[in-house]
Amino acid sequence: MREDSESSDRFYTAFGLRAEAASIAPGLHVVATPIGNLKDISFRALETLAAADHVIAEDTRTTKVLLSHYGVSTPLTAYHEHNARLVRPHLLARLATGAKLALVSDAGTPLVSDPGYKLVQEAITQGVHVTAVPGASAILAALIVAGLPTDRFFFEGFLPHKSAARRARLTKLAQVPGTLVFFESPRRLVETLVDCAAVLGPRPAAVARELTKFYESVKRGALTDLAQSLAQEEQLRGEIVLLIAPPEEGALILAEADLDAKISAALAMHSARDAADIVAAATGHTRRHIYARILQRNTDKDA
Repeated sequence: MREDSESSDRFYTAFGLRAEAASIAPGLHVVATPIGNLKDISFRALETLAAADHVIAEDTRTTKVLLSHYGVSTPLTAYHEHNARLVRPHLLARLATGAKLALVSDAGTPLVSDPGYKLVQEAITQGVHVTAVPGASAILAALIVAGLPTDRFFFEGFLPHKSAARRARLTKLAQVPGTLVFFESPRRLVETLVDCAAVLGPRPAAVARELTKFYESVKRGALTDLAQSLAQEEQLRGEIVLLIAPPEEGALILAEADLDAKISAALAMHSARDAADIVAAATGHTRRHIYARILQRNTDKDA
């Protein structure tokens, strides 16, 4: 096993040539890895992985494929959400003694939807030098090909699994003045698109699937159209990034309290159906969303 001292096996292979990695400084090196295509890795990333004392990986089996492909023999240490609390103190202790550790996720840039954040945070707190080795990112790759505004965007990660909770979260995100970016499971994608259309209306959107891989695809269109077309596909597979355009400039999307106030005022003079039409026209929310909110209010009163 490699020790935390200089070693003679710090090599990597690229383009059929074996190269020795230059030494790296002690500390935690956060290394971005490919999101699918193994060619999407930088020479600096390879050097860092080869020069490190250990590679800290979310899934050692996945990372082993990458390291083997490039002839890197650095030992692997598993660090994931299930063992992070136990392993993190040991990693911090090693960093405190001058170890050179490289942190990677399953794919892409670490700290996005993985437990690396707490390790970085505590390493900084104890004075450890933290270095970023940038590279592939599913979020940025999807933004590039979506055809939606890129000047401002908001990454939400995964939405709640249940429809009611998902719609409630989408209502809070409706006012964000930038492109919304989500990760989503293929199993829930169509249901999520239906909920997005119900809450956000027919906004332009894009579904990016298996980016950088052989079966890469990007479908673009209104949320309602995407939900209908993807529902016709037999089986959706792969890693998915869902992107939704921001509200149109000047569109009035009210906060929940203000929206409820408008609903109450409309209900005082109109039927539920007419009130839904009036409030939808005045606020930019879909009629379906307003009517569902009216029904929910009645349910809450009866409870």
